[in-house]
Amino acid sequence: MTPGPTNVSSEVMHAMLHPIINHRSPAFAAAMEGLMIKAKNIFQTNGEVVVLTSSGTGAVEASITNILRDGDSVLVTAFGEFGERLAEQIQDVGATVIRIESEYGNTPTIDDVRRAFEQNENLKALYVVSNETSTGASIRWLKEAGDLASNAGAFFVVDAISNFGGDSMPVDEYKIDICCAGSQKCLASPPGLSMLSISEKARKFIVDNPPKRHYLNLQRYFKYAEKNETPFTPALPLYFALDRSLEIILAEGIDRVIERHAICANAFYSGLGEMGLNMFAKPEVRSNTVIAMNYPEGIDDKEFRARLDANYGVILAGGFGRYLGKLFRIGSMGTVGRYHVIVTLTAIGMTLKKMGFEANLDDALSLSSSILSKLSTSAR
Repeated sequence: MTPGPTNVSSEVMHAMLHPIINHRSPAFAAAMEGLMIKAKNIFQTNGEVVVLTSSGTGAVEASITNILRDGDSVLVTAFGEFGERLAEQIQDVGATVIRIESEYGNTPTIDDVRRAFEQNENLKALYVVSNETSTGASIRWLKEAGDLASNAGAFFVVDAISNFGGDSMPVDEYKIDICCAGSQKCLASPPGLSMLSISEKARKFIVDNPPKRHYLNLQRYFKYAEKNETPFTPALPLYFALDRSLEIILAEGIDRVIERHAICANAFYSGLGEMGLNMFAKPEVRSNTVIAMNYPEGIDDKEFRARLDANYGVILAGGFGRYLGKLFRIGSMGTVGRYHVIVTLTAIGMTLKKMGFEANLDDALSLSSSILSKLSTSAR
């Protein structure tokens, strides 16, 4: 139950047993075409989609190196460890970063973004981490931000690694020029692949201004996509797995998938709150995919998570950076359903009791079960 890698179904795991084929063959071209159709449906875009054999960080770096240059000015939301990492990556290409900050556990507001556009001219891009994995805080104003960036003639780039596929993210409607996603989180596929959706505006810029890069040169991917190929050898088993994952999501229906994530998150927050725990993120920005909770006084992080694993087979993530040892994080994403929520809550409550914290487990499970009853029959 970590915020990635997350649980992978047996169906998706089995897809990796597909025979290895020539990535320059008609068979691969047909598979690639099918994968692209599914990916575009989930991104809800008519633009280009590129799949990289890389972690999500590779997709973010590709977005940076393909549209930013030395001397560019860029707005970046920074309200957690991944926002800070994003700012560093952008500075590495020589661009000037203008941070739009908030305290950890909260997010900047759309008014903060509006002021940043008003106070700065000739901005090349607005970069937003839509879901801060380190704090469990999520942005809820992407559509408005897309309008602001578009009106300013800036690119709008979203790092959606930890909530793409778990939150609504219609990239064309939100005017997102590049959206970055990872295979190992809400898409419930093995780690190792990332995806980028790319608007026609961003595509034209990249083609007209190719980056001085080789592997992450998106212009190469556009060229090879014309014949449903990749410029370099792809991780074939992972492609087959991702294709099956996307097929499963589309069969459930993207709206139902998003609703399931929201219901499960509500059940987690409500149950943990009933136990007497406090969430780290502010209620109005709390994430539907990463549940971050403060530890009660006297509960040791390493001991707590070790006991969960040893006694119940439940694995959670701790905090990191400035919050190392101060909070725990649950990945409520991918295949998450009633089983995952109830088992995880039970393990947490029992472990806290054994460590001396009087968790109100019975009432917590009752409340969470009531919320989970709203799940569709197939998700229970």
